[in-house]
Amino acid sequence: MTALLHRPKTAPAVGSHSILPGLALTAAAVAVGFGVHTWIDAVSPLVVGVALGAVVANTVGIGERLMPGVRFAAKRLLRVGVVLLGFQLSLGQLRTLGGPGLGVVALTVAVTFFGTRWAGRRLGLSDAMSLLVATGYSICGASAIAAVEDIAGADEEEVAFSIALVTLCGTLSILVLPALADVLGLHGAAFGSWVGASVHDVGQVVAAATPGGSLAVQTAVIVKLTRVVLLAPLVAGLSIARRRRERQACAGVAAETPTNTPSGTTVHRRPPMIPLFVVGFLAAVAVRSSGIVPAATLTAIKDVQAALLAAALFGLGCGVSVARLRRVGGRPLVLGLISWVLVAGVALAATRVLPR
Repeated sequence: MTALLHRPKTAPAVGSHSILPGLALTAAAVAVGFGVHTWIDAVSPLVVGVALGAVVANTVGIGERLMPGVRFAAKRLLRVGVVLLGFQLSLGQLRTLGGPGLGVVALTVAVTFFGTRWAGRRLGLSDAMSLLVATGYSICGASAIAAVEDIAGADEEEVAFSIALVTLCGTLSILVLPALADVLGLHGAAFGSWVGASVHDVGQVVAAATPGGSLAVQTAVIVKLTRVVLLAPLVAGLSIARRRRERQACAGVAAETPTNTPSGTTVHRRPPMIPLFVVGFLAAVAVRSSGIVPAATLTAIKDVQAALLAAALFGLGCGVSVARLRRVGGRPLVLGLISWVLVAGVALAATRVLPR
């Protein structure tokens, strides 16, 4: 089949003596990403990061000396970035949104996630690819995709392709959603709710909601951040489901193994019941909700979080092979477009049906 159906696992080398060259390259890429973002506000540093990684990997290449640091960024820095993402959220924001707003978010996330998973299976894509796209479109784009990478058992090409799809559709939303607002009769908070429930990256949400005015932008950001809250239970649920499947598989193998067969030498480590970075994410939300963190500190944390995620996505981009992507075909693109229409359609219907 295609490269999207299998994942070659490689353990990252993360010794402190070997990661510095790769981290230096990663830091330079992050600086470029923020420079582009300063120049073009709608372009996220995360998007620039994964694009730069793919360009470097497929032109000059990533040598063995740089790879340990690049892998460290893709794995370890990613988890720290997701933890710090929790400082953008508070329980007060959920109360501000109210019951109907929470209903819009919950319905949109659930239908988009399960609908995309179903469509991915119908298109014959790997379970990992379908899971990445479903998570990215339903929750928070690139950050969510990267957060479930290990649980999905995805390889670098699957991660990069999923991020490219969610970025493409998020960019299209900046143009399409404001153009449809008058036709659909959506203004102010209603338009902001639609944008926040259906667009993926925070920067794209702000860009798409801006034509609707300040109330639309405020509502859109709150709805978007509420979607991010659902990342923690989703990742925990996926991790628990994976443990259950692996436990059943191990039980089946044990039942078929003769009692006099010596034990094997390979031990497969199951993922934790709830990943540690998810616990850290929830702890960050609790600390933010307590009100003890000064506003200036929250701003600094947000900048660090964006830099860490940009570094992680550069690392993921460095694992992309254009030659392998060419063999993938158009089915992932079809899935991305289906998921985009699905999330926008469900969010629109929920915004209309549920009163604000």
